[in-house]
Amino acid sequence: MLKSILRKQALQKRKNLTEEEIASLNKRLLAQFKKLDLSTIKTLHIFLPIIHQKEPDTFLLIEWLQKNHPEIQIIVPKSEFDSSLMSHHHYIDKEDLINNHYHIPEPQQAKPFNGIPDMVIVPLLAFDKNGYRVGYGKGFYDRFLQNISTQKIGLSFFDAVTEINDVHLNDIRLDKCITPNKIVEFNC
Repeated sequence: MLKSILRKQALQKRKNLTEEEIASLNKRLLAQFKKLDLSTIKTLHIFLPIIHQKEPDTFLLIEWLQKNHPEIQIIVPKSEFDSSLMSHHHYIDKEDLINNHYHIPEPQQAKPFNGIPDMVIVPLLAFDKNGYRVGYGKGFYDRFLQNISTQKIGLSFFDAVTEINDVHLNDIRLDKCITPNKIVEFNC
């Protein structure tokens, strides 16, 4: 299926979710996230949710990490829309965040992070059984993940589609994707 069609379908599926369904899905995502082997992770990059788009609530994951793995540095992105690139910052807390004009929470005072994170939790709208993902179409994460070696893990309320038909050379494959029911691993 084409990305444009998958994007519309996924946005509609998320739009149709009730608040109760979202809360349940988020709890189940957290339960799956807790199963990851974090023993070698020193830095973890995680996206911050666009609440009105009904994205997975990554604040639940961040809070669990802070409580159970305080040794892991949490890194969050800030989008540069003119260049379609992201800068990366050490997460302080929710008080340091302000929504940009796309309603994406972004750090304001946090120190920049210039290294390569050990793990990246990647946003997506849909993913296929080969590990390719559909995002909003701006390519921020494909550019960020290009030429770096790190664990790339998607986070999705929904299961994989069979195949994304219009994969590009620049599309970066995931290593795993966390769903409410399981962690899907891809042989990259």
